[in-house]
Amino acid sequence: MFEFSPEAGLWGLFFAAFVSATLLPGGAEVVLVAQLHQHPESLWLALAVATAGNTLGGLTSYLVGRLVPNKGKVNPKAMATLHRFGYWALLFSWVPLFGDALCLAAGWLRLNPLLALPLYALGKLARLAAVAGGWTWFQQSVLPLLG
Repeated sequence: MFEFSPEAGLWGLFFAAFVSATLLPGGAEVVLVAQLHQHPESLWLALAVATAGNTLGGLTSYLVGRLVPNKGKVNPKAMATLHRFGYWALLFSWVPLFGDALCLAAGWLRLNPLLALPLYALGKLARLAAVAGGWTWFQQSVLPLLG
C-alpha cells in the first residue's frame, strides 16, 4: 500500500468524496478505508472531511439541476421518489447513481437548499460512518485472526 501523510490523505479523501457525490464516478469509500488503514487516529476527522466533501458534491449536483430548464428530462424514478417522500427522500442521496439523480432532481424542482443540505449531510454521514465502522471492526476483529 502507498504511504501518505494524514494531511495528504484527508485532502485526497475530500476530493474523492466530492467527485463521487457528483455525476462523475468516484470511490470515496475506498479512499476513506485507505485513510483509516494508514492513519486510524484520524477516524473522526476523516468522517467529517468525507461528509463535507460528499455533501458539497451533492450540492453541486443540486446546482446543476437548478440550471436544467423545467422542460428538461430528469430521472423519472428520482422525481417520483421526491414527489412521494418530499425532502425526506434526500436522506438517500448517498445511494450510488440514484442519489446523484435525487440531488439533481431536487435542484430541478427548486427545493429549498437550506432544507436539502442537512438531509444530504445526514444521509451521507450515515453511509460513511457505516463504512468506517465496518472497516474499524474488520481491522480490529478479523485482521488479527488472519495473522
